[in-house]
Amino acid sequence: MKKLELLAPAGSFEKARIAFMYGADAVYCGTPKLSLRSRSEVDDNDLAKTIEYAHSIGKKVFAAINIYAWDETYDEIKTQAQELDRLRVDGIIVSDGGVVDVIKQYAPNCEIHISTQANTVSYHTCNFWYRNGAKRIILGRELNKEQIKEIIKNKPEDLDIEIFGHGALCFGYSGRCFLSEFLAGRSGNLGDCAQSCRWAYNVYVEETNNPGNLMPVETDEKGTYIFSSKDLCLINEIPEIIDMGVSSLKIEGRLKTEYYVATVVNAYRNAIDDYLKNPENYNSERYLKELEKTKTRGLTTFYFNDRNNKDFQDYSGRQYNQDYEFGGKVLSELGNGKTLIEIRNKLSVGDTLELIVPGQVEPIIFSINKLWNDETGAEIETVNPGKTEQKVILEIPHKVENGWILRRKK
Repeated sequence: MKKLELLAPAGSFEKARIAFMYGADAVYCGTPKLSLRSRSEVDDNDLAKTIEYAHSIGKKVFAAINIYAWDETYDEIKTQAQELDRLRVDGIIVSDGGVVDVIKQYAPNCEIHISTQANTVSYHTCNFWYRNGAKRIILGRELNKEQIKEIIKNKPEDLDIEIFGHGALCFGYSGRCFLSEFLAGRSGNLGDCAQSCRWAYNVYVEETNNPGNLMPVETDEKGTYIFSSKDLCLINEIPEIIDMGVSSLKIEGRLKTEYYVATVVNAYRNAIDDYLKNPENYNSERYLKELEKTKTRGLTTFYFNDRNNKDFQDYSGRQYNQDYEFGGKVLSELGNGKTLIEIRNKLSVGDTLELIVPGQVEPIIFSINKLWNDETGAEIETVNPGKTEQKVILEIPHKVENGWILRRKK
């Protein structure tokens, strides 16, 4: 059985490093202006650094040029393709047939991965892309498991199949949405989605025999979140995903925090490895408990188990986790039990922290007994993230490494 690749988002070099640290086999990142997350932090230098680092530790990097391109964009696409070929990126994610042709000509050493934006939902389309140079197909999220099995059964043996396993869902068909362009002048198909489907809307009902009498439809006093979906979570389905022969399981979230990347990658890494070691005793509750600590919306399996599933809308509009938040990131051990961390939220003596340890499902839980100012060494009671890269010194009852993540229990 071919090992299932765990593919993580990398919105920056540091996020890529953390993803690898917590168990990702590969990361995917954007290219400046030419991917569907143009607001992520990866520039050409960051991309080169990420690829060099990944290859030094035996990992892979896939880069996205998955916009639907205007003719005037193609000169830039050709230049970017040549640069990716020079950097030896492992694969280029594309959705536009014209861009596929450019990659074949200007980046002949790079694999072609067909983006979910291309709406591939049949083995006939998979085989079409294969004949046109594709090495991997990222399937549309509208498929259920039986349809995915049928595709795997009928695809060429050396064509990889990638599916999304966790993260935000798009209201549009495989992401092909024009809502953001219409409401905010920011095209999701050109990498600048404003996530308009997450906004609150005022919706009214008008009875046709009584025109002008508008009755508001409300979820709360802010309106209704009629377009907003829950987040995808297939942690329970890991056994089926592995057994059906999926090549790569993708985590969404290039704009998410390092805390999100560490937690989600660590949970899925442990889940995959534990199932392969002991399939009879796979228990997803251990990993789901960790994933619940990062969620900001409800979780759904979307269509994976049932094409008739209707439980994937999130009408609450909630965009925060009421129980946990990003506490900080380990920078270095200072000796005498003290550790220097970069904080991300307010920390105080008495707070409960959880250290997320790579390769370990359950975190190390401890209380903050003492805090020290990182510049003066003076003992303090609390610290606030008042400036970029705000630091503090505290005691952590465990050996740590640079980049390990701490979460704070609210």
